[in-house]
Amino acid sequence: MAEEATYDKKYINRALILFSAFAILVLYIETMLIPSLPSIGRQYHVDAAETSLIVSLYLVSGVALSPVIGKLGDIYGKKRVLNYILPIYLVAVGLTGFSPNFEFLLISRTIQGIGLTIFALLISLIQEEFPREMVPKAMAIIVAMFGIGSAIGLPLGSFVSNSFGWQASYHTALPLVLITTIAIMYYIKESKYTRPNVKIDFIGAIGLAASLAMIVFALSEGTAFGWTSAITLFLMIFGIMILIGTVLYENKVPDPVMSKKLLSIKNVYSANVITLFAGLGFFFAYQIFAYLFESPGPLGFGFNIFQTGLAMAPFAVVNAIVAPVLGRYIPRIGVKPFFFSGSFIGIAGFLVALIANGPTMSIIGEAIIGTGIALINIPTVNLLVLSIEQRDMGIATSMNSVFRFLGSALGAPIAGLLIATYESRTAFTISFILGILTMIATIIFAAQADEIFGKNRKVTKVEHEVSI
Repeated sequence: MAEEATYDKKYINRALILFSAFAILVLYIETMLIPSLPSIGRQYHVDAAETSLIVSLYLVSGVALSPVIGKLGDIYGKKRVLNYILPIYLVAVGLTGFSPNFEFLLISRTIQGIGLTIFALLISLIQEEFPREMVPKAMAIIVAMFGIGSAIGLPLGSFVSNSFGWQASYHTALPLVLITTIAIMYYIKESKYTRPNVKIDFIGAIGLAASLAMIVFALSEGTAFGWTSAITLFLMIFGIMILIGTVLYENKVPDPVMSKKLLSIKNVYSANVITLFAGLGFFFAYQIFAYLFESPGPLGFGFNIFQTGLAMAPFAVVNAIVAPVLGRYIPRIGVKPFFFSGSFIGIAGFLVALIANGPTMSIIGEAIIGTGIALINIPTVNLLVLSIEQRDMGIATSMNSVFRFLGSALGAPIAGLLIATYESRTAFTISFILGILTMIATIIFAAQADEIFGKNRKVTKVEHEVSI
């Protein structure tokens, strides 16, 4: 890897500003909708489990497309692929804002899921074009922008939704998406790392998406169809069968969606599993707190959309505060101390939320959970990208996105299912307990990773190859 002095610092700063702006915008668009989920359900006369499809189908789309887009980036260049993906995302955002019914909303949100694939390409560009020691700081800044986007989206988006309807929040975001898209297409350079001989595993991507979509749909519609009905059982069983078949198929193809070669690397495996459980815990918290604050008593606290957005803002604000600090200290201390501290803080937050008897204590628990998950997410990205070779970056980051979206896509419908099934505080109790279990899982898998920074740093394969 080239030394820092050989890098164009002006370009790096410009690229980081554009990537950060896009991160803020996408997270603003995604989080502005969360406080509106209960009201969208009432508008279209669907329950919480069905409403969760708005989130989960968006994520399922990200699961299906991420490995394909990642490999296209490896083959043709990350910037070149971005030039096609960004306009599609722009159109999808516009369509969502004009959804005339629930079915159209689900379709447009599914198309909008292509936006999730953009971050794998951006992360690859950062790892390939930035100096190694600057990567943790850049990653931390991007994650901080996620927090800022959410912190803006929750109160501002909920204010617009509460005052003018949730569609208006999309209309106001559309011009900003257009401006950012043009800027990235014009100013960002193409990476020099490509793998033109790689083949795209479309069958694996379709199998993974189809299996997950069936399982998510069964979880979301089980209360409506009946848990023992033929359609629910068919969706669940057939989805699991397709998933098993996809896994078996993946073991036989040279360039699978879920690369067995990369997953055999300890840090890659650990980072992906940690990402899965962090995503699961994140969406447990997001979905449950939205309903907890907005649902009428005695189930919830009876907030309106704007009040719910304000109440959920601390969840995002702490992320924006914590992330830049981590970017400074990760290279000195290492990633594993933050994994462990984040997991224990997350457990503490879920425990506070579990015993909370009012909105104030719930907001405190929410903020603690947000802090813990931030402490987990930022080191995870660094653990992944600094443990592999540049030529594998596209598929590795897209595969990591698959694990993240997989956890998130399952977290949303499970939370919605609990609310629709119990319609009592029991739903929140079970969800917070499940959140605690996800944090315990991150501790277990973080313990298996090799340190990449700090005094306990171990030399990775990438570092060895670069050093010689």
